[in-house]
Amino acid sequence: MVTQTTLLGYGRLNSSKRNLKLGNVTNMSNKKHIHIFSNTYLREVLGVNLFLLIFLSLVFGTSFSNIVLLVFILFVFTIILLYLLGIKREREIVEIASLIEAIKNKNLTSVENTKLNNGLIKLEVKLKELFKKNQEDLANIKMLAQSRTDFLGNVSHELRTPIFTIQGFLETLLNGAIDDPNVNKRFLKKAIKHTHNLDALLNDLIDISMIESGQMRMQPNYFNISEFIDSIVEELESFIGEKKIKIKTKFYNNKIQVFGDKEKIKQVFVNLIRNAIKYSDNGTILIRTNEVDEKIIISIQDSGLGISDADLPRIFERFYRVDKARSKDVGGTGLGLAIVKHIVEAHGSKIEVKSKLGKGSTFSFLLRKKQ
Repeated sequence: MVTQTTLLGYGRLNSSKRNLKLGNVTNMSNKKHIHIFSNTYLREVLGVNLFLLIFLSLVFGTSFSNIVLLVFILFVFTIILLYLLGIKREREIVEIASLIEAIKNKNLTSVENTKLNNGLIKLEVKLKELFKKNQEDLANIKMLAQSRTDFLGNVSHELRTPIFTIQGFLETLLNGAIDDPNVNKRFLKKAIKHTHNLDALLNDLIDISMIESGQMRMQPNYFNISEFIDSIVEELESFIGEKKIKIKTKFYNNKIQVFGDKEKIKQVFVNLIRNAIKYSDNGTILIRTNEVDEKIIISIQDSGLGISDADLPRIFERFYRVDKARSKDVGGTGLGLAIVKHIVEAHGSKIEVKSKLGKGSTFSFLLRKKQ
C-alpha cells in the first residue's frame, strides 16, 4: 500500500552534464499514514461536526445524557468519514504515483494521456506541464548530441586537411625535392599557406567555443561608424588581389555614432567583406548605412555568385559551405558566418540576408545609434 509519495519532477539541461532527471517516486510502505489528510479536509470535517453538534443539540436538548450521546454519535461519524476520506486520498496517491512512474519510464506517448480524476485537475495540469517539459528536454538532448557528433566530425575533417597537406609537402621535400630549385620554394610557400589556414581555423574554433559557452566578453562603447568602416575597407583592399572588384561606401551621415564592441563588430565586417570578395570575380561591393527609427542599418552588398533558396536557411551553420568545390579554392574555415551570427545577436540584433543565385547577396544588421 502506498502511504506517502515524494515527487521530485524536473527536467534540467546543463552544458557540462547533459542529463535528465524526472520523478523519483518513493514508496514509504514502512511508515504509518503521514500527511494523509490536508488542512482543507480537516477543516471540512470539523465544520461538519460543528454543524451536526448544533443541529442535534437543538433536536435532542442539552441534558448531560444527550450531550454524551451526541459526542458518541459525532465520534463514530468522524471515524467513518475519516476512513472514507483516507481511502479516497490513498487512491489518489496511487493514481498520481502510477502516472509519475509512467512518465519516468517513458510509457506515455502523448500529453493527452496524462490524466487524473476530476478532483485532481490542478495537479493534472502541472503534470502535463512536467511531461511536456520532459519531452522538450529529451528532444533538445538528442539534438545537442547529434550537433556535437556533427561538430566533432567536421572539426576532425577540417583539421585533417591542412595537417595532411603540410605533411605531404614536407615529406616530399625530405625525400629529395628540397634540392630541386624548381619546386622547393613553391612547396614551402604552400606549406606556409596551409599553416596560416590551420591557425585561422583554430582561432575561429576558440572564438565560437567561447561565444557558444557564454564566455565572450563584450566591451561596448560609442564610435563613429563611417570612420570605422573606412579603416576596415582600407585594410582589406589588399585582399582583392588581381580581381576586378571595387569596394564602395555610402553613408547617410558621416558623423553618426553607434553602440557596440568595436573588436567584435570588426570581426563581423571582416568576415562579410572577405566572403564578398572570395565569391565575386568582378563588380562592386557596396557598404551602406541608413537610419531606421533609433538604430542604424548596415548592409554589405556584392554582385557575386549569390546563394540558392535551398542553401539560404543553412548558411549560418558551422562548417556549412554553399559551394564546396569553390570553398576549397578560396579557403576559409567554414565558421565565419556562424561567428557573425552570434556576435550580431550578442548586440541585440539579427543578421539578415537576401540573395539571388548569379546576382549577388546582401547581408544587413542593426546597431543602436547615439541620440
